[in-house]
Formats: sequence, C-alpha cells, structure tokens
Amino acid sequence: MSRGAFVVVGAGPGVGAAAARRFGREGHPVGLIARSAESLGTIVAGLVSEGMTTAAETADVTDEQALTAALGALRERLGPIEAVLFSPRPSLAWIKPVLDTGPSDVESALALSVVAAAAVVRTVAPDMRRRGHGTLLFTTGGAAVEPHRDRAVSGIAYAAESAYVRMLHDALADDGVHAAQVTVVGRIGRRPGHHPDTVAQELWRLHTAHDRQFLVLR
Repeated sequence: MSRGAFVVVGAGPGVGAAAARRFGREGHPVGLIARSAESLGTIVAGLVSEGMTTAAETADVTDEQALTAALGALRERLGPIEAVLFSPRPSLAWIKPVLDTGPSDVESALALSVVAAAAVVRTVAPDMRRRGHGTLLFTTGGAAVEPHRDRAVSGIAYAAESAYVRMLHDALADDGVHAAQVTVVGRIGRRPGHHPDTVAQELWRLHTAHDRQFLVLR
C-alpha cells in the first residue's frame, strides 16, 4: 500500500527536519513549507541525499492565501496528504513580560499559532475525512503547560492552540482523523535538551498508534 504525503508546515532544521527524515524513511513522500528558501534548500538536499521523495514550497504561514496555495502545490506534486506537522517557530521579538505585551504582540502570536493552524486544517482535513484516515500533528513549547509571566504570548498562543487541538480531536476522531499535540518542555538540541530525533520518533508513534491526544516531553 502506497503511503500518502507527510507535510511539515513551518519546517526548520530541528524537529521539522527530523520528523521529515523519520516519516521519509517509512516511505512517505515529504513536503516542506517555510518562509526561508535557503533553509528549505538545506533540508531538501539532506532528504534527497537519503533517497527520499521531497518537495518544498516557500510561504509565510500567516498569509492564508500563500499557505493554502503551497499546500495545494505540494498535494499536486506528492499526491494525497496523509499527515501534517504544524510546527512554526514564534518570533523572539514577541516574547516579552506580560505587562509589556501589547495587543499587536498577542495578535501576531495568535495569527501564527492558531489562525495559520486553522488555515492548514481547513485545507487538508476535508480530503482526510473523505479517505477515512489522516493525522494532524502539532508541536508547542513548554509554555503550553507552564505559562510564565515573562514569556506572555507563548503562554497565550499555545493555550489557544491546545484548545483548538482538543476540539479538532473530538470533531474528527469518528472520521478516522487523529489530531494530537506534542509539547516540549525545555530546550530542543542534541546536548543538552530534547534531541530532535526523539521528538520525531514520538510524532511518528502518534501517527501510527493514534493512542494519545496530548504528549508532554519533559
């Protein structure tokens, strides 16, 4: 049985690239979306060198039209999308103490973590439901479970994203589509921190087992 495409939205050199390798090793064609063409080129070159079918599209994930177009282009190039990882990184400029956090900071964070996520789901979920299977994966930082007053927008946006994932899970489970979120508390890095390959393995397990809705890595 042929495997559908695995698409990383907000692909970067850490968890995004590691997840792409993990799914690619299992025979999934891999699609990547990110703003930086240079970063995408590096990731694509690594995947292709390992013999993986790979395609990439540049897009600002907060631009709904560009994001939807990028997902459509990857679907045309790689075939039906079986799994998506939504994993964009917030701008460090937004992360301020709560009393210094203004409406525009909150708006930007929600646009990235929730509005863009909804655009992805609206694009890929209908086909997943028609086919009766699919996976929607999300990653967040530790502020989703441990909000801190000095990093306000992360706590706000990740809490909203977690609520969205919970509702997606409840709405899609009966259609065979699994929505799940991995929260990584602490740094992501080879040493010290959570190794990207370890996070990628957990994402793969959630895709194949469909046994958990939320996973916290401490």
